[in-house]
Amino acid sequence: MAWIMLVAASAVEIVMGLALKYADGWTRPVPSIIGVGAALGSVYLLTIAMRDLPAGTAYAAWTGIGAVGITVLGMVLFGDPVSWLRLACIAMIIVAVAGLRFLEA
Repeated sequence: MAWIMLVAASAVEIVMGLALKYADGWTRPVPSIIGVGAALGSVYLLTIAMRDLPAGTAYAAWTGIGAVGITVLGMVLFGDPVSWLRLACIAMIIVAVAGLRFLEA
């Protein structure tokens, strides 16, 4: 259940990142409010997950999943650069998060 909470926290973090992009430097109120609300929700879910997961594992996985999600969505939605080096870095983050998951013992 802790890992489900962690993945949910990461998904909400991705929503935060998208909302803040659309907030256009806090000039658009609705995306700004969504971004702040998502940030609070994401941290709340992270704290629930951290009840049963090691702090370092939970935090690294939370940021890693969020970073991969917002990077990929940036490429798809905003035309952020796509290169084999960026994709390789994304793959390394995925491998690192999976490694933390399976070495959690």
